[in-house]
Amino acid sequence: MSVARAQTSTDLRPPIGRVVVLIPTYNERESLPTTLERLRAEVPGVDIVVLDDSSPDGTGEIADRYAQGDDQIHVVHREGKEGLGRAYLHGFQWALERRYDVLVEMDADGSHQPRHLPGILAALADADVVIGSRWIRGGAVENWPWHRKALSVGGNLYTKVMLGMPVNDATAGYRAYRASALEVIGLDDIASQGYCFQVDLTRRAVRAGLTVREVPITFVEREVGSSKMSPEVARESLRNITAWGLRFRAGQVQELLVGRERWHQLEL
Repeated sequence: MSVARAQTSTDLRPPIGRVVVLIPTYNERESLPTTLERLRAEVPGVDIVVLDDSSPDGTGEIADRYAQGDDQIHVVHREGKEGLGRAYLHGFQWALERRYDVLVEMDADGSHQPRHLPGILAALADADVVIGSRWIRGGAVENWPWHRKALSVGGNLYTKVMLGMPVNDATAGYRAYRASALEVIGLDDIASQGYCFQVDLTRRAVRAGLTVREVPITFVEREVGSSKMSPEVARESLRNITAWGLRFRAGQVQELLVGRERWHQLEL
């Protein structure tokens, strides 16, 4: 397990209470039923919200049928495809208004296995944010070609170096937030999408002094459907992470220069 800052015995948080799992969907009619059924079997105490971006393949209607037979499943029908970030922000607002204590992000395609969720929730005992990590000891990825693994590892290493964060899998999408953490982070000015959305929330949490933990998971590549990753999403991530990193490093240099100037004045 990786921790983004040192822990003390006084860092224990309140019990987690009510948990909601947010599942964005767009054309996931083949994978969503299995995901919902496995999640209900593995962690029956959590609520589930499907955030459907008006999927033309009928995913929203399938989600409605599950919700009709299970009062712990809810469906939010969004007007159109706006990207992962906006879907999660909508879900965050929905859940915070209903006073859930913990908000979980999970993909619909089966890559995020419900069997890992109890461990993720348990790690919130002394954390504000918990990330299901592929790239720490005990983590793994199944059914990815070597070049995709290399791209993910390299991208996360670049993110870690540029942003100065002790987080090994900042792009990971399987994670849990305490509601209190999201209130501290602030969601009003977040505009990033795709994997960059995950990095943005991670860096905000670290900068705010929140405790971010990583627990190992096995990520399984989807068996049906197609990935929503696109070249534009990748370009957005590279642009934003580079810009954030340059500002962060420039700020460090400025602080160093100011510190040296003050020291020089004291010597005089």
